[in-house]
Amino acid sequence: MSSSDLIAVSKFKSTADAQIAKGILDESGIESMIRSDNAGGMYPSLGEAELLVRADDVKKATDALQRRHGR
Repeated sequence: MSSSDLIAVSKFKSTADAQIAKGILDESGIESMIRSDNAGGMYPSLGEAELLVRADDVKKATDALQRRHGR
């Protein structure tokens, strides 16, 4: 999966929150990755994290995340 082919479907205040959402997508069979800049883990509260998926999976991913959060 090349990062140039990916689209952010959600942003989170922490990498931990993004990892939970990634787990939802994993359970749904949707390949994803997290992009964040937290100084290599030294400063986990630094910046936000984005959850990225392939363009073809954007609709499926947003639907899966919304179902899980009851929206």
